[in-house]
Amino acid sequence: MDKFRILVINPGSTSTKIAVYENIKSILLKTLRHSSEEISRFPDIPSQYEFRKEAILNELMAADIEIDKINAVVGRGGLLRPIPSGVYEVNENMKNDLKNRSGKQQHASNLGGLIADDIARSLPDARAFIADPVVVDELQDVARITGHPDLPRQSIFHALNQKAVARNYARSAEKKYEDLNLIVAHLGGGISVGTHKKGNVIDVNNALDGYGPFSPERAGTLPSGGLVDMCFSGRYTHDEMRKMVTGKGGLMAHLGTNQAHEVEEMALKGDKKADLVLHAMAYQVGKTIGGCLAVLQGEVDAVLITGGMAQNNTVVGYIRRYVDWIGNIKIYPGEDEMSALAMNALEVLSGERECKVY
Repeated sequence: MDKFRILVINPGSTSTKIAVYENIKSILLKTLRHSSEEISRFPDIPSQYEFRKEAILNELMAADIEIDKINAVVGRGGLLRPIPSGVYEVNENMKNDLKNRSGKQQHASNLGGLIADDIARSLPDARAFIADPVVVDELQDVARITGHPDLPRQSIFHALNQKAVARNYARSAEKKYEDLNLIVAHLGGGISVGTHKKGNVIDVNNALDGYGPFSPERAGTLPSGGLVDMCFSGRYTHDEMRKMVTGKGGLMAHLGTNQAHEVEEMALKGDKKADLVLHAMAYQVGKTIGGCLAVLQGEVDAVLITGGMAQNNTVVGYIRRYVDWIGNIKIYPGEDEMSALAMNALEVLSGERECKVY
């Protein structure tokens, strides 16, 4: 295989992760921290564009990276239109949607593709990509229907890490991802549990502000009637209700922290409430995995547990209590979005995969 140099850009709310890979070898991995003072200068996420781009270019210069030798710039995809999984070359349609589609659901990941394209255009021989954004949508039709036609289910989940972990498992099993049935549970600030059938995620919860297990920051599925009553009680504004669902829900609402390791420490020191809440979160994950098993009609090759909380022995232990009977449970602690993005770009550059058009 030829040698390709790939720049990876992954913007988060208060940081921008960057990496440079030579094929699969990392030659730079850096997290650029943005202070609250720096971020507060900007009225919204789109206005942070130039600030973040300059920070990236300055870091590359400081690290003596020969930017002219970069063959691809791949950014984390944002809140685009629902699309199938894959690697997409940045084009004008995508840039327009990255700038204009997010509305109130602004997310820093929308800057990934925009900055990638800008940098790639300044280089002599580089292409700009995104891969497996959070809006990957491969739901089967029956999974979209809810009890009201105005509220269909949406596919918003940790597509990048779920797909990367699923492909990693397939390689270790010496099989093709497209030939396997897998259940993948990503345990992070949000939790998503996906049903992967022969290469497609045919069912998954909306992990951004929808349904599914509660998590360190998300409220997950709530009693509908009680939620409606709260909305019209006059006690909360629209923004306060939004934050109650996403950002201040889950562990944060129950225990005042969004750090699962802190809750684990509380539980290990005898805090019964902390232990019960942690158990309840894991219980909901286990129950959701069981639902995925029903969707696959019992035909599952493996259950994969990944994300930051997969490093939490108490959480994983509680989940396993409910799903070990399924068999072949594999744990992939943490998440490596940077190498996943680089690998997706490399497979296109090397001709192993076709690039899709947005």
